[in-house]
Amino acid sequence: MDANDQIARFQTMAEADPNNELGHYSLGKALLEADRPEEAAASLERVLQLNSRYSKAYEMLASAQIRMNQQAAAIGTLKKGYAVAAERGDVMPKEAMGKALRELGQQVPQVEAPAAASAGGESAGAAGGFQCRRCGRAEGRMEDPPFKGDLGAQVHASACDRCWHEWVSMGTKVINELGLPLADPRAQDMYDQHMREFLQL
Repeated sequence: MDANDQIARFQTMAEADPNNELGHYSLGKALLEADRPEEAAASLERVLQLNSRYSKAYEMLASAQIRMNQQAAAIGTLKKGYAVAAERGDVMPKEAMGKALRELGQQVPQVEAPAAASAGGESAGAAGGFQCRRCGRAEGRMEDPPFKGDLGAQVHASACDRCWHEWVSMGTKVINELGLPLADPRAQDMYDQHMREFLQL
């Protein structure tokens, strides 16, 4: 699937459901990779309207703003996103946004780290250390992994039952909208990547 076809499919997903944060995120990411920052910024801003805890979306929005020479806006986005990433324990987006702030001549904000985090990046919560990475709830952990393997274990450790069921519905849309034949390993990899992005793993 070439870049234009991918953008068109994600555009269809986003337009079909304006509240589909994954559709807008995927569209924004594809537009940014295609060096279309103005359009990417609009999609990423919509993601953050739908989910203000999406730390990777702050990082990508700031990148689009920098490409548009909107340094002041990018600094504001980075500072807010850095605080969100620090609160969630999202190490990679936090480090990337800290680096971007320093490159813009800004000090990295002083924020408190999560109370504790496991090696897998799971923030400590009220329910035995569990906290859903997507919604932030400390309850509703699934009784068992939803499927076998390392990725199933990661989902079990990081996603609540409610967000998992939201993904099951969203995953069906991803398969249908992108025409993914899951018997193809490349299609399965794309499906898994969308799942990771939706659940913010």
